[in-house]
Amino acid sequence: MTKEPAPSPARMGRYIAAVTLGNALEFYDFLTYSFFAIQIGRCFFPSTSGYGSLMASLATFGAGFATRPLGAIAIGHYADRVGRRPAMLLSFMLIGVSIIGMALIPPYQSIGFMAPVLFVSARLLQGFSLGGEIGSNTAFLVEAAMEEMRGFIVSFQGASQMASALTGSAVGAVLSVLLSPDALTSYGWRIAFTLGGLVVPIGWWLRRSLPETLTAHTRTAEPIASRARLARSHWRVMVLGLVILGMGTIGAYVQMYIVTFAQHVMHLSAHAGFLASCANSMAAIPALLLGGWLSDRFGRRPVNVVGNALLLVLVVPLFAVAVDSGSAATFVVSMSVLGFVSNLTFGVVCAALGEGLPRTIRASAFGTVYSIAMAFFGGSSEFVVTWLIHISASPMAPAWYVAGATAVAQVALMFLPESAPVRVRRSPTAVNAKAPFRMRN
Repeated sequence: MTKEPAPSPARMGRYIAAVTLGNALEFYDFLTYSFFAIQIGRCFFPSTSGYGSLMASLATFGAGFATRPLGAIAIGHYADRVGRRPAMLLSFMLIGVSIIGMALIPPYQSIGFMAPVLFVSARLLQGFSLGGEIGSNTAFLVEAAMEEMRGFIVSFQGASQMASALTGSAVGAVLSVLLSPDALTSYGWRIAFTLGGLVVPIGWWLRRSLPETLTAHTRTAEPIASRARLARSHWRVMVLGLVILGMGTIGAYVQMYIVTFAQHVMHLSAHAGFLASCANSMAAIPALLLGGWLSDRFGRRPVNVVGNALLLVLVVPLFAVAVDSGSAATFVVSMSVLGFVSNLTFGVVCAALGEGLPRTIRASAFGTVYSIAMAFFGGSSEFVVTWLIHISASPMAPAWYVAGATAVAQVALMFLPESAPVRVRRSPTAVNAKAPFRMRN
């Protein structure tokens, strides 16, 4: 079979922009909830105590993760059988419906118990759509990228998530300055959600222009049973990926908790919390791209092992400095350093897992592993951290929780096979990273 020509750098740049910008819009919609957990709790889950209202809100935040594996299986299967582009368009449409719905649902004071029921339903739909998104766009990037740049290009997926977190926290920072605390609770958070809904047409237009990497001669008609056997034959990569992503997402979503932590634990202003979140996300973006670039030159495994070890060493001291100072400025600086060191490996892990999975199950298998990890560990992280702080009366509880998870990930990363082409050519025992599919221009 003749290999199709690689896309030009300019065209490849447009493909990356379409996938990652669409991904950023989806994650903005999903993560904005985290930044306004306190305000949403007061609006939809009134309680006699602030702690009770916050816990109900965080439980709903976690509910969005429960449907992510279902979306990963359903939409991921669609991506593997029909195509990456239609799957990405479907997931984008669903998340647009959910975010607009969440922005428009009346508060508890207006419609009573139906308010939280509708809000939770919209959150479940949001999780379902995002579960299908991650496998489809990762598969596309792995297949479209030139093999010598695959780690760097796949890292744009993680960078787009951080860009969305940065945008969400920046919107929150602006709203916290312009609006009073009561206004922020009443309608300020709805403005942030509505902004996400307004950009949905842009993402739809971008994705409609994408080519399809799963063309007729690469599409499979294998029955589900055969595909399941193929997935089982790659159990090692999938299990290691589940552990690594699960432990890594604890750190990621504890950092999404920065805004709530600043207000609820350190008694800083919402504005200080949003600034710390902005700094954290700004530092994460170059770290993700740097990690991907390094992995293309030195291999996935060295970057993963060294980067994760750096986080393990620094996470507790960084939190200790921030908590002991009680200063907003120190908190912002500490969280920015944490954002850098904790994101050196995320894009590299995604590239390694994508390379280690066959094309015919790549979207569904990667999306399912990713979404299960997020559901069990990401969705519960903020709830667990709030509970740990409450029962221990220690503001250092988040740091120790992340440190424990990072230690477990370190062990799993030691066993993840090397898949970078630069190292595979020299090591017959590493995962065979085959050349990517080339699209017709």
